[in-house]
Amino acid sequence: MSKNQDEIVAALLEDFKKRQEDRRPVELNWRLNMNFVIGNQFSYITPQGDVGESERQYFWQCREVYNHIAPILETRLSKLARVKAQASVRPSTPDEEDAASAEIAGKLIKAVSAENGFSNLMGIANTWSEVTGCAFYKITWDTSKGMALSADGKLREGDVKIAVCPPFEIFPENVAVADLDAQPSIMHVKVFGTDEVKRIWGQTVDGRDINVFSFDNTDVAGGFGYHATVPRFVTEKRENAVLVIEKYQLPTDEYPDGRLIIVAGDKLVHDGPLPYVNGEDGKRGYPFARQICIENLSNFFGSSVVERVIPVQRAYNAVKNRKHEFMNRIAMGVLAVEDGSVDTDVLEEEGLPPGKILIYRQGSTPPAMLNAGQVPAEFGREEEKLLNEFVMISGVSEVTTYSQVPSNVSSGTAISLLLEQDDTRISLTADSLREAVRRIGKHIIRLYKQYADMPRLKRITGENGEVEIFSFSAGNLASEDVVFDTVSEIEDSLSARRAMIYDLLKLGIFTDENGAMSTRTKTKLLEILGFGNWEQSRDADEAHIDKAMRENLELRTKDVVPDVFDNHALHIAEHTKLCVSRKCTENEAMHERVVAHISRHKELAALDAGVANLEKQFGGLENE
Repeated sequence: MSKNQDEIVAALLEDFKKRQEDRRPVELNWRLNMNFVIGNQFSYITPQGDVGESERQYFWQCREVYNHIAPILETRLSKLARVKAQASVRPSTPDEEDAASAEIAGKLIKAVSAENGFSNLMGIANTWSEVTGCAFYKITWDTSKGMALSADGKLREGDVKIAVCPPFEIFPENVAVADLDAQPSIMHVKVFGTDEVKRIWGQTVDGRDINVFSFDNTDVAGGFGYHATVPRFVTEKRENAVLVIEKYQLPTDEYPDGRLIIVAGDKLVHDGPLPYVNGEDGKRGYPFARQICIENLSNFFGSSVVERVIPVQRAYNAVKNRKHEFMNRIAMGVLAVEDGSVDTDVLEEEGLPPGKILIYRQGSTPPAMLNAGQVPAEFGREEEKLLNEFVMISGVSEVTTYSQVPSNVSSGTAISLLLEQDDTRISLTADSLREAVRRIGKHIIRLYKQYADMPRLKRITGENGEVEIFSFSAGNLASEDVVFDTVSEIEDSLSARRAMIYDLLKLGIFTDENGAMSTRTKTKLLEILGFGNWEQSRDADEAHIDKAMRENLELRTKDVVPDVFDNHALHIAEHTKLCVSRKCTENEAMHERVVAHISRHKELAALDAGVANLEKQFGGLENE
């Protein structure tokens, strides 16, 4: 490397060490949280800046773990799994062309999410977020994906890649700044093998031993007379590994397109502008989306419910173990023996089994069992208080955690309020998840706008299992306003949505002044109720609507003749929307074609109605 490259590498490594030290207190909290989740709940942060385990103070001490953090975490994750966060794209204008562009962008987001297994990725990110307080998605353009453009398959058209980055891999410039876009620079640090570095960057780098995280067992639990092991989160060395540091810098006066520096080991493998035009207003930005558990205005990485519950979990373990120690004293007893009256070695080894003949020195006081009393009632009261604190701090009640209703609650309304409170507490985390999904959707659209110069094909599976293949290019992606059509699925369950629809049906909201419901409305209601292909007529209605939308595109350039088998009511509704759009009214020739097409549909509809009346009349005569 040249002298300038050596200086860049040295400056980057020095910056990385500084960020490591700045983030160390936060990282120790993450490691402590992970230990408590997996059951190593006698761990603590040592003054030396590491996570250690406390030892037994006495051989008889009970040190069992009564893990309430794990079921709380599982309950919160199961609730977050209900957040499907189906994003859609809103057209920039009411024009039919912008609406079609928004529809293509929405389908593209859905197709890319399915190809990357986004549901599984979201589950992994939710787990990291709940345990540590945050998780990150990395959205990049992978040149090894997509359709092959060469015979050997090495040259491909490329495609979007979504990956989950644990918080251990992210190093911001300022830990105290909570906003991702407000960070002047961000480092993404990951451990690679030497062969992988050679394959990606074509550089040969010497490997070394690097500490990575893994799980181990430790003998820190157990009770009187037995031992138990619990897993713990520790570090271990990975051999022949390379530390790869990617430093992303936002655009500045010196670097108007930003800067990306990649160092593998001690070699500079890349130095150039930010690769992706993924920011607002056509600017370059970070390829990351952040998801947090609880917002912390003074911490970039947010906060976790686990770290709030740890003090309660420690107190609960202490109460339960002291209670069992007291019960051990009552069950096994404590024997008082006068010095020299009996053979204490034999008595200590054998105890006082039933039928034992106890020989003691004549004239001395015989051994006697001390009165251990009863377990104090304060233990039970403190245990109940701590269980209530678990609910208060975590926001997860026993209705959802233990799948049972509290003994003092019998009202259905009260149970509904408890469930609603659970949903309210976790809705803040769900909002962060939905915001991350919205940001990912914008990244997907902007990456395709940057790289999809030639027409491409994508396949998408609809709600009813039908497979659709659509073609697009960068010119079709004018809209990138990603929104959500529905509220969070946590609050809007399928049963609640159905009940609301039924109430609106009773009020006559969906019918006209004659009490009739249009076919289009019936189709949309079946879709909202989630019945899918429950009724065969819905398939035909959707097919007619799709055909009408295809005809709208053809009517822009040529005349289209309606078919006699068309559902004329559905076609007229779709064509009328095109007819009143600004693009159609400004184009006189197109407007005339659409009006003529609608008139032809009405003629065919009137003809069908006349035939139906004649059949009805003749049918009545035959019956007479």
